[in-house]
Amino acid sequence: MSMSDEQTSSETKRSAPLGGRGIACTLDSESLAPRLLATVRSVADELRPQARLAATLGLDDSLERDYGLDSLARVELIARLDRDLGVSLGEAAITQAETPRDLLRFITPVSGRGAAPARAPQALTSREAVSDDYPPDSVQTLVDVFEWHLQHHPDRVLITLYENGDQAVDLRYAELHREAVALAAGLRALGLDKGDKVAIMLPTGREFFAAFFGTLYAGLVPVPLYPPARPSQLEDHLKRIAAIVRNAQARVLVTVERAKPLSQLLRAQAEALQFVRTVADLSLADAPRMQPALTASDIAFLQYTSGSTGDPKGVILTHANLLANLRAMWRASQVGSSDTFVSWLPLYHDMGLIGACLGALYLGFHLVLMSPLAFLARPARWLETIHRHRGTVSAAPNFAYELCLSKLTDAELAGLDLSCWRLAFNGAEPVSPDTLERFAARFAPCSFKREALTPVYGLAENTVGLAFGPVGRGPLVDRVDRAALARDGVAEPARPDDAQALRIVSCGSPLPGHELRVVGAGGRELPEREQGRVQFRGPSSTQGYLNNPVANQRLLDGDWLNTGDLGYIAAAELFLTGREKDIIIRGGFNIHPQELESAVANIAGVRKGGVAVFAATDRRSGTERLVVLAETRVREPAQRAQMIRAITALSATLLGAPADDVVLAPPRSVLKTSSGKTRRAACRELYEQGRLGTTQRPPWQQWAALAATAAAARVRRAIRTTGRLVWGLWAWAVFCTLAALAWGAVMVLPGVARRRRVTRALTRLLIRLIGLPLRVEGLARLPAAGPRIVVANHASYVDSMLLGAVLPPEFSFAAKRELADAALIGPALRRLGIAFVERVDAAQGIEDTKALQARVRAGESMVFFPEGRLRRASGLQPFKLGAFVIAAETATPVVPVALNGTRSLLRDGAWLPLRCAIQLTIGEAIPATGPGWSRALELRDAARKALAAHLAEATHDV
Repeated sequence: MSMSDEQTSSETKRSAPLGGRGIACTLDSESLAPRLLATVRSVADELRPQARLAATLGLDDSLERDYGLDSLARVELIARLDRDLGVSLGEAAITQAETPRDLLRFITPVSGRGAAPARAPQALTSREAVSDDYPPDSVQTLVDVFEWHLQHHPDRVLITLYENGDQAVDLRYAELHREAVALAAGLRALGLDKGDKVAIMLPTGREFFAAFFGTLYAGLVPVPLYPPARPSQLEDHLKRIAAIVRNAQARVLVTVERAKPLSQLLRAQAEALQFVRTVADLSLADAPRMQPALTASDIAFLQYTSGSTGDPKGVILTHANLLANLRAMWRASQVGSSDTFVSWLPLYHDMGLIGACLGALYLGFHLVLMSPLAFLARPARWLETIHRHRGTVSAAPNFAYELCLSKLTDAELAGLDLSCWRLAFNGAEPVSPDTLERFAARFAPCSFKREALTPVYGLAENTVGLAFGPVGRGPLVDRVDRAALARDGVAEPARPDDAQALRIVSCGSPLPGHELRVVGAGGRELPEREQGRVQFRGPSSTQGYLNNPVANQRLLDGDWLNTGDLGYIAAAELFLTGREKDIIIRGGFNIHPQELESAVANIAGVRKGGVAVFAATDRRSGTERLVVLAETRVREPAQRAQMIRAITALSATLLGAPADDVVLAPPRSVLKTSSGKTRRAACRELYEQGRLGTTQRPPWQQWAALAATAAAARVRRAIRTTGRLVWGLWAWAVFCTLAALAWGAVMVLPGVARRRRVTRALTRLLIRLIGLPLRVEGLARLPAAGPRIVVANHASYVDSMLLGAVLPPEFSFAAKRELADAALIGPALRRLGIAFVERVDAAQGIEDTKALQARVRAGESMVFFPEGRLRRASGLQPFKLGAFVIAAETATPVVPVALNGTRSLLRDGAWLPLRCAIQLTIGEAIPATGPGWSRALELRDAARKALAAHLAEATHDV
């Protein structure tokens, strides 16, 4: 059953004017509005001190949904307004007012105390919220965000841009806006329609921002493309991006001057393309200010997954997707407008464009931006720029950290101070634990803190970010049994003395509001520490790929989306083990091997169909190496050397980078399936084992060995699946039998105490009969006498049963009122003395809380789930205040109880329980130091801290 300490309100609707429902206000409501709004924000900030949201909210935002004020918080708010403003609002305001503006309609002066001194009339709206941080959640588009900053601080520096070497220029909101509007006017002059696509192929520079934001201001959809690294690659590069331009049906390409002569070539391959222009061509001086008619559901831009492929995938990202992801990422990482983000990431890459640039636009933090080529030419520039600008945040793929380790000299480290760098995100490609440890050790003399290293996980299909680790924890590395993971797909913890253990870095837990799961081949969700396909869903999730139904079928699985990655969940954190397919991720790029394999097969001396391209781990550096395996009968050294040079050059031409290793092997070295498909993963395994080309067994023997291995693995998986199903059905059978006995006993036995003892005994019998591994710690910490209030995290429907089995029978539970009217369950719960709390009707909820307070004063002990309703998301959710207000008012100690493992035992939305270890930890009792709002908040914060300390799940601050 789902227990709650007090009401969890349904979605609040904006109210119409209250009219006759409120008391006529004899005061100048406009003069009181700023002070009332300040009080509302103050209470909201006390409830959610880490969220830092209230300053962005105004008079027309919802007290419940936006400010987070439940019924008890409203009681405190009304009392504070009465005290601080010298006004009275009455009880009706608690239940009827839905926004701060509604509260103004209930205000009447308090006799004898005088009204608050009047101030100059000031009309406030939700858009006029006083804040120098970031726009309110009510903004719906990127253009709204830009306009908000333009209104509040037009001369603030948004970007410090290094375009040429060490020469920097500051870009302010006002000048960026002016350049964007000028370009938007030029685009509109071309006769484009709203929603038309504009491809942007420009290097890092102010022209890119003019083109990107100008496209948005014109009501069009930007499509960022990566520019060629060298002029000599321009023609070949344009041929390769033709597929993207064709798929997007872009009508305009905004690019550099030297690309214009090749426009006819590009138009021949992309019929929709009509114009190839530069920023200078499009910009119209003195263009009028424009505000396009955009909505949250409109496409903001298309993010094409980077790489070499003939089947481009353009991820559709709406304004709602982008803003949801930006809010979730930066709240999880506690980044704000006072931070400085240093970036060299490409602007055509989601991590660079969205995470850095649009993150700066939204939050208003200072972005220091340099070219990717500047970093690659001299990696020390990245760290020197962090030092120079006192950068607090920066992000890069794993290879960038590895480059710093290999390229920076001791002389370049001298005088380098990285003490300011508090968040060093590592993502976009596999994260190496060795790289993390060596980077922390190498730069420790520069005051770099290991805790700053923050591995993250994301993908364009979820805008950019999906999972973050807790701020300030540093990397979490899981040591697993290598053979068990490879053989059975189970991430068994390795023995301490296992020298061959596989070390896998945690990517953290899902961002707030987002969900992750791991599924097996049949689509069934797997238990913790079993490897499977990683799926996700949430407000940042794309609607799919543009004009690509085949790819969309692979992406979408109901309302879940496939990441294409393999991994497992442990303690609610994600650990990636590989890629479901053979896409090679290198330097943040997705490289599809088929194109290079086909080209290499045409080189003289290479056997047709005898080529495999794959990524292999370099055990020394921890980075991924691009390997080309080619079969040949050529033995003459000079000819082989010529073949290797040709393959290397071809790789550089097609992929923009040479292969790290070219292996010429005898025929039958490239492993194939029975249908002739290349088995790249198997080739990679042989390469890493140093056995490529050494196996001379006939093909049928190799197939027999592989088939036997695969069959054994399938048998083991089938046994595990069958075992889980049998245990789950057995658990249900035992539960139903004992539940029927418990219901009958509750309905016939006299006395609440006797009924509770019987249900407790039957629950404990259930745990023994199904063999559930339950470990209880700290039972001796539970105060032996007097009333006690237990608060526990709420992860599963079995939470209340387990607590009922462990805690003494004199404890009562608080439950949502809906259960009181449930058939069969409701009458039994009433006879067990369960306290029901209203979640929708605020007035009734307050009365129910008062009734609970009376029961505790009478000596009764209670159990609350302060998170309220059950949620699938991991970690602690925001707490309701009911339990802590009751504890403070009755001087009753609060006992935190942490439940670990119940989320995996029976996850929200699942019906089949999965056998897993459960740990119930009872913390030290927290004494109540006195009545009042502030004391209740202190109890809440102390209980939350205690629960978080005992939970295996990572918890983001709220």
